[in-house]
Amino acid sequence: MDYILSLIGPMADGTVVTLQMFSVTIVLSLPLGLALALARISRFPALSGAVGVYIWLMRGTPLMLQLLFVYYGLPFIPYVGVTLPEFPAAAVAFVLNYAAYFAEIFRAGVQSIERGQYEGAKVLGMTYGQTMRRVILPQVIKRVLPPVSNETITLVKDTSLIYVLAMNDLLRVTRSIVQRDFDLTPFFVAAVFYLAMTFVLTWMFEKMEKRYAVYDE
Repeated sequence: MDYILSLIGPMADGTVVTLQMFSVTIVLSLPLGLALALARISRFPALSGAVGVYIWLMRGTPLMLQLLFVYYGLPFIPYVGVTLPEFPAAAVAFVLNYAAYFAEIFRAGVQSIERGQYEGAKVLGMTYGQTMRRVILPQVIKRVLPPVSNETITLVKDTSLIYVLAMNDLLRVTRSIVQRDFDLTPFFVAAVFYLAMTFVLTWMFEKMEKRYAVYDE
């Protein structure tokens, strides 16, 4: 037990890095994903096509490759070359990648709303913005909560990929302790940390689903 207690401190420090990456990604990628979804279904073919290519690119290549490109590749691009520290580079890659996935989820949600509701809102004199804010988006949020929940839980686990940039997240700290002590106990403790984080997220999304259940047909 004393050995397990001795692991809590360093692994909690690693969890802080994991949670920082998770928080930055979720806060920025959700609104960016919504904006991309609206652009994807816009009436402007050039905009819709450009966003479609972006989503295809982000979803069609590994997140780890995108991490390495942002950190190691950007500095060598002519006229654009930017060198980012580890955390901002990882955050940029995560936000761009997850925004693409959220964009497809939001697009499906918006397109699942019956056309008659747009026409009804127009008859009532609502603008496009008012229609989206008051009529469409509340229903969309309710419908996309399950897939958004899945992506969010996946994000917690994907944060372990930042080890390629030598960032001391929970999994990297755990692996270092295992290599130092020749003991597998830290892996079990790390599993408890991840399960605790995903449990909290699952509980939060269940509460949100109950709240938005008022929009059930």
